[in-house]
Parts: sequence; C-alpha cells; structure tokens
Amino acid sequence: MAHTPEDLAGAFSGHRFEEVVPYLSDTVEWDLVGDDTLVGRDAVVELCRATAEELADVRTDFARFLVVAGGDVVAVDSVAEYTAVDGDRSVVASCDLYEFEEGIIVRIRSYNIELD
Repeated sequence: MAHTPEDLAGAFSGHRFEEVVPYLSDTVEWDLVGDDTLVGRDAVVELCRATAEELADVRTDFARFLVVAGGDVVAVDSVAEYTAVDGDRSVVASCDLYEFEEGIIVRIRSYNIELD
C-alpha cells in the first residue's frame, strides 16, 4: 500500500497510529492546541499508544472525515462519535494539520472541541 501524505494523515486522524509511527520524524512536534506540545517521536508515540488503549473498548463512528491535501500539507476535518461500553457517549470535532518533509511527518497541529 502506498503511504502518501493523505494516507498517513488519514490513518493518524483515524486512530490507526501504529501505521504512521515509521513516518514520524525523530523531532516531530505535535501541538495539541490549548493543551500540550509534544516534541520528539517517543513523546508522540507514547500519547498515541495511551490513546489507542483508552479507545480499545470504545466504538468510534465518524460522521465526517474529510482529507484535503496540498503539496506537503494535509488537513483532516472530522467529527467522531465515541460510545463506551457503559453507554457513555461524546461527540468531538477535530481538525488536524500535518506538515511533511520528504514523506515524513514533521509537525502536527490538532484542534479538538467536544460538541456533545
């Protein structure tokens, strides 16, 4: 399977983090707007794995998942509904902006807001 910037951004925003790990720069920066900025592959991978563990028993349904690419920049606009096994539900709108250099992710900026 080709790993275009669009594919990689879609995988990351779709919570398929492990597919993307080999394409993260050693010095990648992930700016979680309004929260932390993670620096370095290890910090990003640690959060990705913790997130994947938290979502392991959660059903995720994307009501919107739009990938827009232009050169070395990709944007993913999504709305996801998360439903836990106990029935707890939340809806989150996100916009993730990815910057690539030579096919490697060097920067991510994520905006997230809970809608419901």
